[in-house]
Amino acid sequence: MLKPRLITATILAAFFASMLVFLSPFVFAQIMIFVVLVAGWEWADLAAFKTRFSKYGFLLALGTCLVVTGYYVSFHTQLDVSSSYNICALVVAFWAIIFLWLQGYPTSSILWSPKPVMALIGLILLVSTWLAIVTILMMDNGKWLLGLAITTVVLADVGGYVVGKLFGRHKLVPTISPGKTWQGLMGGLLFQLLLIAALKISLPDTDLFKLALLIIPVGLISVVGDLFESMIKRQRGVKDSSALLPGHGGVLDRLDGVMAAMPLFLVILYMANPF
Repeated sequence: MLKPRLITATILAAFFASMLVFLSPFVFAQIMIFVVLVAGWEWADLAAFKTRFSKYGFLLALGTCLVVTGYYVSFHTQLDVSSSYNICALVVAFWAIIFLWLQGYPTSSILWSPKPVMALIGLILLVSTWLAIVTILMMDNGKWLLGLAITTVVLADVGGYVVGKLFGRHKLVPTISPGKTWQGLMGGLLFQLLLIAALKISLPDTDLFKLALLIIPVGLISVVGDLFESMIKRQRGVKDSSALLPGHGGVLDRLDGVMAAMPLFLVILYMANPF
C-alpha cells in the first residue's frame, strides 16, 4: 500500500509543481475548475446522491456557483482581493461550526447529513477552495505563496502520518478516524515549526511572529478538513471518496485538508502578510 501511495504522491507533486511553474495564473485557475468539478462528483457520491441525474445536477450547480463567484470577484479582469477575502472570512467562520460538528459526532450528523445540507456544504467548501487558490495565485509573488500554502498542508499531513505511525498511542478522535493520534498531530506541528525555521533562515527579514501566525493555524485547520471528510465517509460507510488515485483514494481525499486551509491562508495573508 505504501509503494503506490508514494508513486502517486510523487506524480501529483511533479504535476502540481509543473503547473505552478509553467502555466499562467489564468490557465492554472481553469484547470483547477476541472479538479474542483471532479471533487464535486465525489462529493455528490458522499452525499448519497443515487442517480446520475442528481449528480449531474449538483455539478451544474457547482459550475454555476464557480462562474458567479468568479464574476463577483472580477476574475476575468482585475481580481478584487478584498471581495475574495470577505467570502473566505465567512467560510473560515463556517469551519468553526464544522469543528463543533466534529466534537459532537455522531449526534451532530442530524444537522449536516441530510442531502440538501450536504449539497450546500459541498458548494460552499469547493467554491471557496477554488476562490482562495486563485486569489492567492494572483497576488504579488502568488506562485510562491500558493506553493507555500500547499507545502504547509502537505507537511502537516506527512508529519502526522510519519510520527503517528512511529509513535502514535493516544487516539485523537477515535469515533471519526481511529488512525489519527495526538502524537501524529504533534508531529505535524513539528514539521510546521521546521518550515518556519527554514523560511526564517532563508528570508531573514521576515516577521517571525506573523510567519508563525500564518503557518501554524493553517497546518492545524488542514487536520480539521481531513477529519471532516473522514466523518462524512464514516457516516456514509465508505473508506475513500473514490478509487481514482492509487494509494490515496479520490481527488476529494487529497483536497480535504486543502479545502480548510486555503481560505484561512488567504485571510491571514491578507490581514498580516509576513513577507
